Amino acid sequence: MGDHYDVVIAGAGPAGAQCARDLAARDYDVVVLETENEDEFPRQSNKSTAGTFPSMMASFAVPDDVVMNFTDSVVLESPSNSFTREQSGAVLEFADFKRFLVRDGRERGAEYRFDARVSGPVVENGRAVGARYNGDEEVYGDVVVDATGPSAPLAKELGVSDLERERQAIGVEWEFDGVAVDHPDYPDLTDAMMLRLDHDLAPGGYSWIFHTGGDTAKVGLCYIQNESHRQYAADGMGIDDYLEHWLETDPRFTDAERIEGKNAHRGSAHIQPPEELSAPGFVAIGDTVPTIDPLWGEGIHKGMKSARAAAATADACLTGTKDVSGEAMSVYDRLWHSEVAPNAGTRLLLTELLYLAPNDRYDRLMADLRSADGDTLTEVNGGNRLAVRKLLHLSDLPLLARFARKRFGG
Repeated sequence: MGDHYDVVIAGAGPAGAQCARDLAARDYDVVVLETENEDEFPRQSNKSTAGTFPSMMASFAVPDDVVMNFTDSVVLESPSNSFTREQSGAVLEFADFKRFLVRDGRERGAEYRFDARVSGPVVENGRAVGARYNGDEEVYGDVVVDATGPSAPLAKELGVSDLERERQAIGVEWEFDGVAVDHPDYPDLTDAMMLRLDHDLAPGGYSWIFHTGGDTAKVGLCYIQNESHRQYAADGMGIDDYLEHWLETDPRFTDAERIEGKNAHRGSAHIQPPEELSAPGFVAIGDTVPTIDPLWGEGIHKGMKSARAAAATADACLTGTKDVSGEAMSVYDRLWHSEVAPNAGTRLLLTELLYLAPNDRYDRLMADLRSADGDTLTEVNGGNRLAVRKLLHLSDLPLLARFARKRFGG
């Protein structure tokens, strides 16, 4: 048998690295296997918009020096309307954030192996007992964690991950300077994170501008290739074409130029409910299972919370009499549904309904949000069905009927 650890983690993204931090702080022997080369990490996996909120920073002791800009508001835009809400946030330099998590985990005692491409689990008597990497190399652990994202080589082989292609969201983002964040014809985006619902720009999804200070911003869009995308998309246009179209038609980008040395951030995530989360000796965290916020795409906080839930599960299973049976590992499932993504089903339904709406309905939504009480958006974001009903109108009946046909057939 090769090297043996308490916990083996595949993937050094935010979820994997945070899980290692938590476990190392509890004095567990933990090793993280990461595909990328250490000298360039995280060049290939620097994919996130990295917009998050102070609650994540405080909960996981993330230092301010990985923040590009602290924001004061969230702005929602539609083609002809907008809604602004005061809400503190932070736009991270994602690469610096990931490097901090790795560095801090190492200081706590976690071991990292870079240039280690994981290909599958080592299974004995129906239980995951390790991971294969770089062809025929193996490392063993009492608990195995898949934090590799949608590729999910461990989770797929163990039957935990069943990601559906039609539920896959794809996104692209560039960093620009020369962005007119305070253009007179648009809401002021100074120190703001803006999300725009507009099928002409992102059919079946949304676009964004995250202010990163001065005249710089992260600018991108994402969409699911769903029914709405097929309805509103123009023939022959890919995601880069839509971003170029936005840059060419929005006066906020008249003088904008891509920042030299900054590569495009490209990524994908699945917007669907997870069927399984664990197996004997195994848990899946982060984007290995669909953890990203289905409504607005925020994934960092939920990924970090899934890491903490996995670490707590491993701690419980390895303390006293070791028990890594399927029943014992299912503690993670309960924590995931109660602490990581509560009301995930309702929020997913709302997301699907939102993306089916036409542009003029987005305009009315902005007006409804401005006239609603201050807690309505918070309640909607939390999956409160009564709050959702406050934003519905009789004129939405055809949309709801279309949603029901799509969801339930007929």
